[in-house]
Amino acid sequence: MRIYVAGPMTGFPNLNFPAFHEAARRLRAAGHEVVNPAEINADPSTGWVECMRADIRELVTCDAIHLLPGWERSRGATLEVHIAKTLGFEVTTHEEVTA
Repeated sequence: MRIYVAGPMTGFPNLNFPAFHEAARRLRAAGHEVVNPAEINADPSTGWVECMRADIRELVTCDAIHLLPGWERSRGATLEVHIAKTLGFEVTTHEEVTA
């Protein structure tokens, strides 16, 4: 399964990249192909709109979306979740994978 990782970045130290990388590592270890926005937009100086355009291009190629803690307070992640749910993606959470 191809899974997109979604979660908050803005306002977090290191743009929350460590959490994205850890989630991607766990999902890959479970045998999934992972799309990690922290790998798509590795340059922290890239603007929000440019990042979202690149991320959404990748998101729509996935089968599922994996939500990191705090996603519901992120403008970008809530947009990604809306798109994923509209397209019928499976939705998993960080808590489900680490339980």
